[in-house]
Formats: sequence, structure tokens, C-alpha cells
Amino acid sequence: MTMQPPPHSGSALAALTLALATLPAHAADTGSDAPRRPLWELGAGVAAVQLPDYAGADVSHRYLLPVPYVVYRGQWLRADREGARAVLIDTPGWELTLSAHASAPVRSHDNPARLGMANLPATVELGPKLATQLWTAADGSARLSADLPLRAVIGLTRGVPMLGTVLTPTLNLDLPRWSSGWNLGLQTGPTWGSQPLHAHFYGVSAADATAARPAYTARGGYAGWQALAAVSQRFDHTWIGAFVRVERLDGAAFADSPLVRQRQAVAAGVAVAWVLASSSQEARSDD
Repeated sequence: MTMQPPPHSGSALAALTLALATLPAHAADTGSDAPRRPLWELGAGVAAVQLPDYAGADVSHRYLLPVPYVVYRGQWLRADREGARAVLIDTPGWELTLSAHASAPVRSHDNPARLGMANLPATVELGPKLATQLWTAADGSARLSADLPLRAVIGLTRGVPMLGTVLTPTLNLDLPRWSSGWNLGLQTGPTWGSQPLHAHFYGVSAADATAARPAYTARGGYAGWQALAAVSQRFDHTWIGAFVRVERLDGAAFADSPLVRQRQAVAAGVAVAWVLASSSQEARSDD
């Protein structure tokens, strides 16, 4: 399992998740011995999160976000605790999917480092993700996997082209029966970004330069390291989850940008959702 925190921008990723979940999909494999659960489940909830404006920002904001609870256990289309994704290739030990992620907009007048600069738009990330299982405990109590997602980053506003690409390989440890029914997910890995993407977040043009904020040309390359821990549990028709994520920018290609005010950032959040409807049709499931 690849544990992901609630999206930085609830509206962007939630809308995408709902859209993907309504697309036609092949029926799930009915010949598997895996446990069977409803083909789809729908619900709603709320999340409270605290997130930095961007990696390296010394300003964080709290958000109270609506959270759609969408689970779809199709063979080629899936929406579950690993996120929404279209399965392109699924073989024993390997899975190639089309995955998505999102980030929130940043209002520059709320961030002293960016005061007077243009706002940063919300973004959506789309691209392929190759995942492989590295190890599974004999009793199913632990799984170790690796993900290699490569995504294009697109600004959700007029006049903003594709911003660049991001590569975030991760190592994931999933403990589905960690303690008293709680699932625990641990994830860590480095990040690389393209030059246009880093220029968008960390570049300072001559027109935006001030005495305290010199002009800066960002380079592409290494973008830091992140580690994440998340817990979740399903209580009948209620789901509860929480996460904490730490990012370190030591050695990042843009670490000397005047827009980088600190080398470490912490994000955290908690969410609760209620399952309101489910399908009478069942599908195999390993979640």
C-alpha cells in the first residue's frame, strides 16, 4: 500500500477521484481466493490538516476540507486508500497504474517571502506509477513495496502551462494489523523535479527582486527527502485516518533560493468519513 496524506487541495483531487470512479471499468476477477467486498462504496467526511505553503516555506495554513469517501474495486479502475488510479498492467508482483495527486494554491500576500509576487495556482499531477511488492510476511501482517511515480504537474488556472515533471520513488512498509485493528503505513523516499517546475516555485525574476529577495534562477534536480506515517481504521460504517509527513531540503537544487526559509517542513492531519452506500455486487479485495 502507498499511504498518501489528504490532498493539499481537497477540491482538485476529490473531484478527480470522483470522476475516475464513475468511468466504466471491467468487472473484477471473480476467480480469486482473495476476500470479497462490495464493488463500490460511497460516503462523505471531513479532514482537518495543517500544511506548509510549499516545501521550504516558513508559513503554514490550516484547512478544514470536505472529504469524499470513494472505494471502487474494479479490475482496471480502482479508488481506495492507495488513491484513485487506472490500472494499465497488473501482473504478480508488479503493477503499472495511472495515478494522480494535487496541491493547494498559495496566496503571496499571506506569505512574507513571496510578498508582491504572483500567487501560485493549485496544481494537479498526473502520470504513470510502477509499483512492485518486495516482501510479504507469511501471515500477511506486513508488506514491503516500492513505487516509482513520474507525474506531469499542471497549473489549475488560465494562462499557466504544464509546469514541469516530478519523480518521487518511495519505499513503503504496510502493517495492516498493526495494533488493535489499526493499519499503519510508513513511506520514505527522495524527490526530483524538472527545472521549469523548480523555477515556478523557487525562481525570482528581476522584476520580483528586492533588497531582501535577490533574483534567483532555479535549477532542476534533487528536491529533498520526505518521510510519512499514516494510520487508519474502519469501524463498521465509519473510517478514521491520520498522517504526519516530514520533508527535508538539505542538498536540494533550490535550497539556496531566497524563497526557501527553512530546510524542514512538517504537515499533519486527521480525517473521518462515513460510508453511506455500497454495492450489492462484490469484488476481490486485498485492502
